[in-house]
Amino acid sequence: MTAFHGWTPRVAVSGMVLATCLLAGVAPVRAQIAPPFAQLFRETEHAPRQVELQAEADKAAGLARQAHARPNPTVSLMTENVAGDRPYDGFGRSENTFQINQPIELGGKRSARIAAGEAGIEAAQARTREGRLTFAYDLARAYAAAEIADRRIDLAQDEVEEAEADLKAARAMVQAGKEARLRSLQAETDANAMRAMLDAARADRVGAYSRLSALSGQPIAFAGLAEPLLARLEARSGYGPVDPRSSAPFLTAKADSEAARHRVALAERQAVPDLTVSVGLRRLEIDNANALIAGISLPFPLFDRNRGNIDAAQADLRGAEARKAALLLETEAEIKASLALNDAADARAIAADRTLRTAEESYRLARIAYEAGKSPLIELLAARHGLGTARGIVLDAAATRFDARARLARLSGRTITGEEIQ
Repeated sequence: MTAFHGWTPRVAVSGMVLATCLLAGVAPVRAQIAPPFAQLFRETEHAPRQVELQAEADKAAGLARQAHARPNPTVSLMTENVAGDRPYDGFGRSENTFQINQPIELGGKRSARIAAGEAGIEAAQARTREGRLTFAYDLARAYAAAEIADRRIDLAQDEVEEAEADLKAARAMVQAGKEARLRSLQAETDANAMRAMLDAARADRVGAYSRLSALSGQPIAFAGLAEPLLARLEARSGYGPVDPRSSAPFLTAKADSEAARHRVALAERQAVPDLTVSVGLRRLEIDNANALIAGISLPFPLFDRNRGNIDAAQADLRGAEARKAALLLETEAEIKASLALNDAADARAIAADRTLRTAEESYRLARIAYEAGKSPLIELLAARHGLGTARGIVLDAAATRFDARARLARLSGRTITGEEIQ
C-alpha cells in the first residue's frame, strides 16, 4: 500500500468540463470558457456597467454642445383695429404688424456656459475613468474568485481521496484485529464530512462563475477559465511609488471642483439681464402705407438677482473643495496601506508554502507510522486535517496577495495585468 498520497495539482475544472463536452459530442465553443483576463476586460466594452459609464460621458458631451447654442428669435404676427364697432368693423382701418424679437445675452453668459460645459466633460471623463478602474478591479476579483473556486474543488477532492484512503486503511486494521471497529466508524464519518465539503465547494463554484459572467455581461455562465491569474503574481522586492495626486479618485474630485467653480461663474453671469432687440414691419391700411418698427427691452432686476442660485453654486464649490482635500488624505493613506499589505501578503504566501511542506511531511510520516501499527488513527486523522488546513492557508494567502495587488493596480490606474486605463 502506498504510504503517502501527496497533493498533486489537478487539471483545472475548466479542462474537465471541456473534456466532458467533447465526450458528450458537444462542440467545445459552447463550453463558454472565459478568455484570459486582459482579453476579457477588452471584450466587456458592452457590459452594462461599462455602457452606463460611457453614457454619463456622452451625456456631458451633449450638454457641452448645447451650451454653444444661442437663444432663438421670436417671430410674431399681430393685427389690430378689426372686428369692432364702426368704423373698425372691417379691415379697412386695420394695422398689421410682423415683428422679430432677438434676445441678446449680456455679461458673458454664453462663454461662461461653454466653459462650464467643457469642465463638465472633463469631470465626466474623470468619473468614467474611475468607474472603469473600479469595474476592472471588480472583474479581476470575480475572475480570481472563479479560479479560487476551482482550486477549492481540487483541494476538496484531494481531501476526499485521502479520507477514503484512510478509511480503507482503518478497515484493514479492524479486519486484522489491530483496531476497534470504532476507528473505522470515525474514519467513515470523516470521509463523509469531506464529501460534504466537496459538494459545498462545487456549489460555491457555480456562484463564482455566475457572478463573473454577469459582471462581464455574458448571458450564459462561463464553464472555466482559459488562463490562471493567481500564479502570475510573484513576490517582488518593493512596490510603488504611487502619486496620490495622479490617482483616479483625486483626479475625479479635482475635476468636480473645477466644474463647480465654473458653475459659480455661470450663476454670477446669469444675474445680468438679457437685452431683447425687436425689429418689424407694420402695414397701415387706412393710409395704404408700410412703416418700420424697432425697439429694445431690458428686464429691470428689482426682485430676481439670481442670489439663490449663486449661493447654491458657491456651497457646491465649497463641498467639492472639501471632498478633494479629504480624498487626497484618504488616497495617501490607502496607498501606504496598500504598499504595506502587498509586502505582508508576499511574506504570508512564503510562510504558507513552508507550512504546506511541513504538513505534507507530517502526514507522510503519520501514514507510515499508522500502517506499521505504531500510532493510533487519531494521529493520522489529525495529520491529514493539518495538511488540509495548510492547503487552505496557501490558497487563502494567494487570494489575499491577489486582492492586495488588485487594490494597488487600481490606485496606479491600471488593471491587474498592467494595462493602463484611460
